[in-house]
Amino acid sequence: MMSARTAAASPATSTLWKRGGGGEGGSSGSGNGNVNGCTSCREVRRRAAAVRVRAAAPRRVEAVAMESAAETEKEEVSAAGGGAEDKYCEDTANEEVPVTPWAFSVASGYTLLRDPHHNKGLAFNEKERDAHYLRGLLPPAVVSQDLQVKKIMHNLRQYNVPLQRYMAMMDLQERNERLFYKLLIDNVEELLPVVYTPTVGEACQKYGSIFGRPQGLYVSLKDKGKVLDVLRNWPERNIQVIVVTDGERILGLGDLGCQGMGIPVGKLSLYTALGGVRPSACLPITIDVGTNNEQLLNDEFYIGLRQRRATGKEYHDLMDEFMNAVKQIYGEKVLIQFEDFANHNAFDLLAKYSKGHLVFNDDIQGTASVVLAGLLSSLKVVGGTLAEHTYLFLGAGEAGTGIAELIALEISKQTKAPLEECRKKVWLVDSKGLIVNSRKETLQSFKKPWAHEHEPVTTLLDAIQSIKPTVLIGTSGVGRTFTKEVVEAMASFNERPIIFSLSNPTSHSECTAEEAYNWSQGRAVFASGSPFDPVDYNGKIHVPGQANNAYIFPGFGLGVVISGAVRVHEDMLLAASEALADQATQENFEKGSIFPPFTNIRKISARIAASVAAKAYELGLATRLPQPRDLEKYAESCMYTPVYRSYR
Repeated sequence: MMSARTAAASPATSTLWKRGGGGEGGSSGSGNGNVNGCTSCREVRRRAAAVRVRAAAPRRVEAVAMESAAETEKEEVSAAGGGAEDKYCEDTANEEVPVTPWAFSVASGYTLLRDPHHNKGLAFNEKERDAHYLRGLLPPAVVSQDLQVKKIMHNLRQYNVPLQRYMAMMDLQERNERLFYKLLIDNVEELLPVVYTPTVGEACQKYGSIFGRPQGLYVSLKDKGKVLDVLRNWPERNIQVIVVTDGERILGLGDLGCQGMGIPVGKLSLYTALGGVRPSACLPITIDVGTNNEQLLNDEFYIGLRQRRATGKEYHDLMDEFMNAVKQIYGEKVLIQFEDFANHNAFDLLAKYSKGHLVFNDDIQGTASVVLAGLLSSLKVVGGTLAEHTYLFLGAGEAGTGIAELIALEISKQTKAPLEECRKKVWLVDSKGLIVNSRKETLQSFKKPWAHEHEPVTTLLDAIQSIKPTVLIGTSGVGRTFTKEVVEAMASFNERPIIFSLSNPTSHSECTAEEAYNWSQGRAVFASGSPFDPVDYNGKIHVPGQANNAYIFPGFGLGVVISGAVRVHEDMLLAASEALADQATQENFEKGSIFPPFTNIRKISARIAASVAAKAYELGLATRLPQPRDLEKYAESCMYTPVYRSYR
């Protein structure tokens, strides 16, 4: 093939689009003998790729990785990077617009080393260093990607402060994208708490101080009337998943305004690492409407609008413009995940846009799905059916009511009983006490379905002693509210009390794993939102399960993408829960965990994706036709893999 330097200097490239004929050295058309007949389709495509090589300004040359026509004919799917087989079909199977496998143009030389999408660092081999003008720009050593992973893990383990590890990981993501995801996938159990909860909470609190390069889009009140133009500034057009926040309720930390961007960035990193959605198909967005956090408003390093948070019509007009702009530029099959919106907006936005857009709220629906999976697994330990248990929640916000609703839906599905009857198995306690009928007039709308007939009760302990639940779930965001008296009360009338302490970050957890096991004499079936170390109780090691949304949303998103679903249906969430619960084994239960190990998360995500996609096809919501015969294998084939590509 022609070298980039030769091609750039050659005048022949300017004639490649002319029709074939003697005057340009082409052959005559075989169909009609006309000397001006077109060249073959394959020849046109091959030459079109060559045209992309252009004479460049000094110090910047475009290099083209091309497959020959013969090679292309042999391979069903060719790698976009040129040369390496696209084993996982990641560049074709989950895209709307087919890519051209014959050529992929990348920057060379100094620019290539600063392109995170294509940079390989010391992994560039000798031929690549010559072909892409890297000779002398790198030390002589050539190392493998695995050795790079080993070195970075060694360096990360030298940091004693979690935020330093987070910053090092974000720096790697901006420097070498494939190495970042390879590192995260290979060391997921160790690094998940670094790139997401609990460390991401501290990162958001200090985001203004540690802010370096922007990693997503910021849509603010200043952009009203120009949101479509803002979206057009993003370089990628084939977006499949958007995670958006307005920063008003970041984890359990409250209003962090514009600095909530760490959440969408972290979530989308997991969409790629755990669910296999291509990085280029992911878009993190923060809607900045101000903040009511006085500390941030007075912080000289704060990066957002310095004004009180907009509400009412001003807020909803901006959200309307944003949602319409997303559909206009990316189509109706882009999944929009709402993240960390305050209760008063989260439910309204989900209800408002779920009928006309492909939307999903991870705090309401994702949390509910993973907790339901945990409960289904717990039944294999404690026995009984969902309908035979009684559930008490501390916390009646997005997470609490979302979980409660999904539990009731699953009970209704299993028993064929009306949903209203199934809700009576679930009780909620908020800041004012047990939610009962006598409080109905003063309750927010999303709490009213959970107001049952019962005398008023003001404390959690009194509610436990009165209702005698078999399952206690904490979503309050208030740490250490499952006191010794509370856990002992649960253990007094349950042989195996199910206790889920779900609030994040760790400091806001209702109780620790050690407290739950010690206060229940090692009998509790425990799960938490943030990770806890294994606990030794009377010589037996208990491995606490983590009811982490990362079990669900990456696979759920992949299932939506591969099926081309146009709406999210509650049955798709139930399918995700059942698929996750089915993967917990007796070996997990014997260790005390009700969830499968995170080391298998890519396989777990593929199975969840297959179940979600199957349900989308069953409900008539899928648009990718015909339906693949083996959805799990298809999901695996669509998953992004971060192994380096070869460049020619």
